This record gives sequence, structure tokens and C-alpha cells, in this order.
Amino acid sequence: MSTNQNVSGHISKEEFENQSIFPVGRPNDAFAQYFIGQSYLCPVVTEGVPVFNVTFEPGCRNNWHIHHASKGGGQTLICVAGSGWYQEEGKEAVRLNPGDSVYIAPGVKHWHGAAADSWFSHLAMEIPGEDTSNEWLEPVGDEHYSKL
Repeated sequence: MSTNQNVSGHISKEEFENQSIFPVGRPNDAFAQYFIGQSYLCPVVTEGVPVFNVTFEPGCRNNWHIHHASKGGGQTLICVAGSGWYQEEGKEAVRLNPGDSVYIAPGVKHWHGAAADSWFSHLAMEIPGEDTSNEWLEPVGDEHYSKL
């Protein structure tokens, strides 16, 4: 076993951070209640259109959620390291790898997170809009996730 792998065969947080062009950041404690597993948050741009690098440990994913807006709004994700999943309600999950991007229109119920066997980082950009808000919903359960 490599010294950079833990008992389950996953690489360490430090090794993953060495593979990424953005820092992993700090534990995402403010939103921990909306995630299964540990996520991390690192602000990349804090003015204009904020950009955050969100990192998920293997198997970590956020709950189903919806970005609301009366005009404009939504979210863009750009995968920068590792491998993960994105899924809209009623559609098949899509595997995300570095360089892949997803635009999430307002009002679309969805979730995103790491593959079970990989760390995953994406840049998240909230699209400016009017009356924007996020509605956090139910977790993506293990039974659903394990079928991916």
C-alpha cells in the first residue's frame, strides 16, 4: 500500500491537494448539515461573481437542492480535480471529470458530489439573479448512491 493511501485505498487529503491547482480549503462546517460525508470550502474569488472551490472526500455528496430565482440565477460547476457525480431529478446521473462543466438552471432539483472511490473538487459559481435562494431538501441516500 502506498504511504499516501489510507486503509480503504483512497489517497490522503494532502495527496489530493497536491494533484489540484486549487487548495482544498477548510472543513465546510457551515453547510455540514446538507452533506453526507466531509466537504471542504475554499474561496477563490470573493468579489463580483464569487467562485468557491468545493472539495468532497470519497463518497461525500450534498443533499438534493434547488437554486431559486425570480430572474437570472442558477449555478455553474466546473470540475477541477478527481471524479464525481451530478444528477437532476428524473434524469440519469452524469459522471464529472476534470474539465467537465454543468450549468444548473434555477428551479432544477439536483445534487452533486464525489464518486465513491475518488476525491472530487469543483468550482461553484452562483449566477447573479433576483430573489435568489437555495432550498435544501432530502439527502441522497446510500441505496440510491450505491447504484451509481
